[in-house]
Amino acid sequence: MARPTSRVLTLLELLQSGGIRTVAELADRLGVDGRTVRRYVDHLGDLDIPVESVRGRYGGYRLAPGYRLPPLMLNDDEALAVLLGLVAGHRQGLLTATGAASETATAKIRRVLPERLARRLDAVLDALAFTAPPREAATPETGVLLAVADAVRHRRPISIRYTAREGQRSERTLHPYGIVAHAGRWYVTGADPQIGQDRTFRLDRIADARTLPGSFEPPAGLDPAQRFLSGLAKAVYRHEVSLRIHGTVEQIRARLPASVANVLEPVPAEGADPHTERWLRIELRAERLDWLPPVLASLDRPFVIERPEELRDLVIALADRLTTSARQA
Repeated sequence: MARPTSRVLTLLELLQSGGIRTVAELADRLGVDGRTVRRYVDHLGDLDIPVESVRGRYGGYRLAPGYRLPPLMLNDDEALAVLLGLVAGHRQGLLTATGAASETATAKIRRVLPERLARRLDAVLDALAFTAPPREAATPETGVLLAVADAVRHRRPISIRYTAREGQRSERTLHPYGIVAHAGRWYVTGADPQIGQDRTFRLDRIADARTLPGSFEPPAGLDPAQRFLSGLAKAVYRHEVSLRIHGTVEQIRARLPASVANVLEPVPAEGADPHTERWLRIELRAERLDWLPPVLASLDRPFVIERPEELRDLVIALADRLTTSARQA
């Protein structure tokens, strides 16, 4: 059974998460009755932690606004979760322009941990390795990231100053749907009301973001990440590839994810099993074609190349090389 001191600290953690907590909710989380919850609140008051009582139907307890909380108190699981999150974010390129922030935050948390726990966490971090590191990260300004995120949450239009890849600068209005982190870079996807089309912008290329008056309503059932990946697959590249592959969507997606290719499914017959193998049309755009023949071979499914002819030649050349190698003694 948890000791009263442990429950008082748990109560403080619950109140630190913000908002008003009802007596019934706190009693349920702490495993005590309402009278004991009130006694624990008095204990926090004795420690000069200002807990306010809010009356009314939706009343309960909350920390006084503006109160500066005491130092973090983390158990083993919480400390490991925080440090792993900081290290993973740093190594995967999910940083803001203040790139040292994750390192300084990690050092601060590491300093205040008990030595026993710190040694154990150091052992985890020393043993941890990340595969497939991202390309060089492009970090956005903290102010830009926060401004865009606030606009997403409150569905407010924003004005951005943007520098394109070619160096051209412009000022645009955007209805931001969401922020997507992909391959060490941050993106915002949304609608450009001036041209009536969806657009995606890299946050590190936004010099300034300002909230504009008014609001907007995003499309129903919106999935910003899926829109972003579909946009990548439709981006303009040197080659337009069209294939037909016999298999299931799951089999094809295992080698050609949504960020690479579009899978155009035929309208299934009524009552048909969606997991049944069938001919599916695959469309993608690529700057180079030399990576596609090995991918098609790894699918190990029947396929037909519709275009371009150059891809057909590359597949035949790969098949010839494999056949020659296999026949060598």
